[in-house]
Amino acid sequence: MRVLAVNAGSAGLKLSLLNDDVVEESAELPADQHGFDVHELGALLKTWPTPDAIGHRIAHGGAYYSTPVRVDAAVRDVLYELSDLAPPHQALALAALDAVAALLPEVGAVACFDTAFHAGIPAAAATYAVPSDWRERYAVRRYGCHGLSHAYAAAHAAHLLDRPLHGMRIVTCHLGADASLAAVLDGRSVDTTTGFTPQEGLVTATRSGTVDPGLVLWMHEHGGLSVREITATLRERSGLTALTGTGDMRAVEAAAARDDRAARLALDVYTHRLVGGIAAMAAATGGIDALVFTGGVGEKSPTVRQRAAERLGFLGVFVERRRNATTRGDGDISTAEAAVRTLVVTAREDLRISQETRKLLERRSGRNGRAPV
Repeated sequence: MRVLAVNAGSAGLKLSLLNDDVVEESAELPADQHGFDVHELGALLKTWPTPDAIGHRIAHGGAYYSTPVRVDAAVRDVLYELSDLAPPHQALALAALDAVAALLPEVGAVACFDTAFHAGIPAAAATYAVPSDWRERYAVRRYGCHGLSHAYAAAHAAHLLDRPLHGMRIVTCHLGADASLAAVLDGRSVDTTTGFTPQEGLVTATRSGTVDPGLVLWMHEHGGLSVREITATLRERSGLTALTGTGDMRAVEAAAARDDRAARLALDVYTHRLVGGIAAMAAATGGIDALVFTGGVGEKSPTVRQRAAERLGFLGVFVERRRNATTRGDGDISTAEAAVRTLVVTAREDLRISQETRKLLERRSGRNGRAPV
């Protein structure tokens, strides 16, 4: 089955055409919170073979979807209702869903959810200590993010180590423009750093990560800021951007190397949150066998990996400096004697999307072939 994997994220609109697990075509189109060029998308797809099915990465399935689902009008309406839980990613993904559907109207589509991998985390991890009315009426709970990436990274790490995924305790670090961690035990997520929305958790390029809710209320009451202004600030003008003026980790690292005080502080804050999160995830799995870095920053920043490892020796994490500095693509960067294997894994959400799409459609049809609308 040939699957078009559509991945709309904060870094752009990524498209891959996979025949089974082999990439036949791939491209990335510029995108931001305002959207992408539909004409450019159409021109690109005209040059590619027609897929048998389309798989879309959808950021948030809410309480409705914990597994991949065929997209129809009813599903589409629900996904739009959930847009406020993961802006701007949900809106961008749904714009891509509509655009591709218009360009390939005869090909069926499947929604693959970033929240699905975390849907089964234990109640202790998923439950917020808020009134039952909130939890029951509004389905308030920890949903998590980047599940497609975490699931692939954990499984591929086990493959690289030639170990069965069952029985392994893995902490996966998806570090990109957005970021989150996951505690993976026996191949299943048991905790994660993001919450009801992507706002909770780590410092990212533009997001504050976790802040005291009292601060938000105080800024509304005493700072005179509207809910809209606070939301936009915490989501779009915080994180590395607030601390240094840029959300680009490469620029932050370069400035820190020049002894720029703001950049050094930003790296310290980023590392502090990252290390604390990794330790918490290791506690959730009852120990750690492998630490996995993936995503743009996770794959391309030896500095971030080294800084984190230097503070995680108490867990048995030690990286070899030369391997860490020179590894490109997948690789084990641990020292020989390290109790925990530290790996770099290339993010492959496209592969996970393709696999989930094929699995759903083949199970429903009982055979291979094009998925009709």
